[in-house]
Amino acid sequence: MPRASKRKSDSPKSTSTKSSRTESVNSASGKTTKFGISVDNLFQKYANKLLGMIDEQWIYDDLQGRSPEGIEALCSDLGVDHTNVRILMLAWTKLSSSVTNLVPLCVGNIFSNCQDEWRKGLKDLQVDTIGKLKKALPKLEAEVMMPENFEDFYSYAFRYCLTEDKQKCVDIESICLLIDLVLGPQFRAQVDSFSEFLKNQTDYKVINMDQWTNFLRFCQEISFPDLENYDTDQAWPVILDNFVEWMKEKQS
Repeated sequence: MPRASKRKSDSPKSTSTKSSRTESVNSASGKTTKFGISVDNLFQKYANKLLGMIDEQWIYDDLQGRSPEGIEALCSDLGVDHTNVRILMLAWTKLSSSVTNLVPLCVGNIFSNCQDEWRKGLKDLQVDTIGKLKKALPKLEAEVMMPENFEDFYSYAFRYCLTEDKQKCVDIESICLLIDLVLGPQFRAQVDSFSEFLKNQTDYKVINMDQWTNFLRFCQEISFPDLENYDTDQAWPVILDNFVEWMKEKQS
């Protein structure tokens, strides 16, 4: 996927699956609390001082004064790879629109929207140190994996690969990486076969949101690999009809 310096804002999340956010880490008296100072110090440790955000080092490589670490340093301190799905989960559950493109080979890994979202997210988590944030990640993963939340997270992952205004599709290479990241642990056989199909077919260069969301439905509803309950008369995208036909040809 081509790099871009800007991306459209993500759509607001429903309040039913997100905790309420307080507007600052200040005390009622207006004075910054010890907790708030710790949160701000943590942000400053990883932030690009020039841009006021946390960015991966190669995003703004033409700007002087940038941090040489950014998101990779944060993930290193958390003990996870910057492409680990837990980082994307952290973005979805707690940091609202403040994390961009946390997918391999996508535009680039940015905690944007400055300190405000960072403050809100960490206050909601009640963490002000890397150690506490690291311990919070398993709970975040459990929250995301709840059936009532996962579908929203799955759609969110696609939206965060949309790096340009009016962009509605994601290229095949990035889709294969993203689907492995988000669905691979749950549906390994389906993801591997679908990725192989996508890489070998020539009819599609990009995937849209409808195709993306229907693949999750496919994984949840269709018996695999026998595909016995797949009905082409149902409202499946043509690309999934083609995938099933491709699978049956391989099996014959």
